[in-house]
Amino acid sequence: MQQHQLMTLDEKLAIGMKAHELKEAGDEEGASRIFRAVPIPSYIAKVMKDKMGANFLINGGWNLAEAEAEFGRNWLDQ
Repeated sequence: MQQHQLMTLDEKLAIGMKAHELKEAGDEEGASRIFRAVPIPSYIAKVMKDKMGANFLINGGWNLAEAEAEFGRNWLDQ
């Protein structure tokens, strides 16, 4: 699994703006890929794991840094 780091609000907003620019330019795939670099809040990551499974999160390339910080590094295996 890819290692991600926590981000500041400014970093999250900059990524969101870049994703928006790509979407407006018609690059839906690029926008989606960049948007996944923003850490998912831990409570949302937990719901996604419960509803869609750990493999969905792992294979989707989601940034799980906040969930790892709250639940521990191996939370997807539990």
